[in-house]
Amino acid sequence: MQISINANRCEPSPMRKFHPYAVAAEAAGKKIYHLNIGQPDLPTPQEYYEAMRTFDKKTLGYAESPGMPVLIHAVQNYYKQLGVSLDPNEIFITTGGSEALLLTCLSILDPYTEVIIPEPYYPNYTTFVHAAGGVIRALPTNPWEGYRYAQRERIESLITKNTRAILITNPGNPTGVVLSSEEMRMIADIAKEHDLFLICDEVYREFCYDDKFGVPTMAHFRDIDENLVIIDSVSKRFSACGARVGCVVTRNKELQAAILKFCQSRLSVATVDQIGAAALYNVDHSFFRASKEEYRRRRDTVIRKLREIPGVVVEEPMGAFYVMASLPVDDTDKFQYWLLDHFDDYGDTVMFAPGAPFYETPGKGINEVRIAYVLKQEDLERALDVLAKGIAVYQRHVMKI
Repeated sequence: MQISINANRCEPSPMRKFHPYAVAAEAAGKKIYHLNIGQPDLPTPQEYYEAMRTFDKKTLGYAESPGMPVLIHAVQNYYKQLGVSLDPNEIFITTGGSEALLLTCLSILDPYTEVIIPEPYYPNYTTFVHAAGGVIRALPTNPWEGYRYAQRERIESLITKNTRAILITNPGNPTGVVLSSEEMRMIADIAKEHDLFLICDEVYREFCYDDKFGVPTMAHFRDIDENLVIIDSVSKRFSACGARVGCVVTRNKELQAAILKFCQSRLSVATVDQIGAAALYNVDHSFFRASKEEYRRRRDTVIRKLREIPGVVVEEPMGAFYVMASLPVDDTDKFQYWLLDHFDDYGDTVMFAPGAPFYETPGKGINEVRIAYVLKQEDLERALDVLAKGIAVYQRHVMKI
């Protein structure tokens, strides 16, 4: 028996692979501050739970394969408030943003065709592209330039006859980079001029900390209707990761037909979660404002504390709720194992996501980490203090410096 080549090309999630070691550390009595997974801790709006409580169908049946009309209509209204008009057949409800990305990759990629992605990037992009037989062409960035990548010559230098798409996250995971309107327009122009799909993962749209950027969405550029694919989700926006509801938005009719085939093959997204997700889109906009301000405070705390640690290189992120940083250690993967197995500060230790899996280029990101600032203020303060002490002890006793 043999496992598929595509499956073997995929790597374990860097956010989840340390789970057994975390379980062992907790069993040994350690308290772990989790900065490794981007799961918001803010309360999910009550509208979701109220919709669940009032659901009264006697039989829980399949939903429509493209999504339930009540949710599609809610997504339409949401985009209308952003100044974007969508028809119902341009929205496909998916099991989270992850399935939205997977269905998109399955619909546009053939074996060995290429997707240009700025690195570091969300590691599961590798899984989605490889599952479809594709290849990632990494657009390099670095911490000293704030991980910015929107330069025409750098992007176009990676385009080959095999290129099918450009995939970006805006605001960015793991870097927090937010594109300016001019940068968005330039990338849209490249996709149009080279006849490429432009896949825009916009699940962090509401978390943009500089008001000059407004509400970033590529959907405002109507001249790229044939190129554009928007990936969206309720997980981060509404602090509802467990609902597993996202969507693909595209006006490309050929792509619509392809995605619909995959939607039909997996039957439907969970009916009750779609009902709950539709209710989430009715929350008052004060929810978004309060959430953004809370994450802004947390970002400021993380940046301040990281900059107090000698040797750390970090730039202030402008969006999402992550920061990528270079630590003064030899290997953050090894350092994470050591923090769980051999270190604690008065019973406390910390987890992050090691940086190497966020890169396609071998050897890059070895001393970098992604930190998700999804803990309350006092926990963030303590977590970063523990990290600083851990680095100092690791340098003395493991790196011998």
